[in-house]
This record gives sequence, C-alpha cells and structure tokens, in this order.
Amino acid sequence: MNHTITVRPVTIAEWPDVEELLSARGSVKGCWCMFFRQTPQERRETEWGEGNRRALRALVDDGARPGLVARRDGTPVGWVSVAPRTEYSRLDRSQVSKPVDDVPVWALVCLYVGREHRGTGVARELVRGAVSFARDNGARTVEAYPVDDTMGPVGADEAFHGLVSLLTAEGFTEVARRAPKRPVMRRQLA
Repeated sequence: MNHTITVRPVTIAEWPDVEELLSARGSVKGCWCMFFRQTPQERRETEWGEGNRRALRALVDDGARPGLVARRDGTPVGWVSVAPRTEYSRLDRSQVSKPVDDVPVWALVCLYVGREHRGTGVARELVRGAVSFARDNGARTVEAYPVDDTMGPVGADEAFHGLVSLLTAEGFTEVARRAPKRPVMRRQLA
C-alpha cells in the first residue's frame, strides 16, 4: 500500500478537501485561515465560522492559492497557509510577528494536521510543500512564527503556528524573538 503524502496548492478542485479538513471538529474553530488576512474592521464585519469559510472560498474562486492541502491515500490529511506577507495584514499589528526588517518575505502562518494523522510526517511534508510553492512563485525568503516546543509541551491550540523543532529541521533559523516561546524564523531559498 502506498502511503505517499502529496501536497498541492488549493484550487476549486481541492475545495472539498479544504472543507473536510477545516470544518472537522477540533480543527480551526471557525477561523478558516482568515484571521491573519483580515483587518480589524473585516474581522468585526465577517461572521466567524461560516463567514470565514465563504471568504476563503471567494479567494479560491478568484484564482488565489491561499494554501496547500496534503493527501495520503486519497484522503485529505493536512493544510498549510503560505503567501506573500503582504496578504496577511494582521502580522504587522502583532508584537510577535511585526516586521523584522524590510526584506520581502512569504509567511507561513497556519499549519493544520487532522488529529488522526498527527505524528506521521504530514506536518513535515506540508512545510516542504509550502517552501517549494513559495520558491516556485518567486519567494527568496519564507518566514514563520512558530511556538518553541524545545521549552516544553505545546498544546494543539497553539501548534497551528508550527513548532520550532520542525522548522529548524527544515532549514529555518531564528531571526528575532519578541515573546519567550514565539520566535520569528526564516528560511532563505536558492
């Protein structure tokens, strides 16, 4: 049996996979990976849950590729959101993720693996897929805002930011730290 994990950018064809993953119990609690994309006003005006789902679907309908989906044996198992940092306006307003410098970066802001698939290499493949996708679309640097799991356990509610140990293993290095457990990490692309 082939257990290869494939990671593909989301298009209309993959939308059912996105819905299956992001509507699952314990997934993203209604965020639909829109939190970092919304201004405070948009956040107040958009219905949490269904409104966010519609907003993400509208991005896909408009031809954007707001994330990538991992599949194993035909089953959707994970999601990652990566795009030019400029698409995530909320990053600039966060003490943790405010700009380090004026280097143009792509930001990896959300990493979700279905509960029953955690610990099986899906997150690693999602990070690799995100880096490849960014590189293929002209990125020179990918930035992430993980939780430092080397300092102790990280709950599932925080793990969507990514984990320092995973990103370090995938070639990311710390470039700033403004909160004890939340570094800014980057990977330079060839």
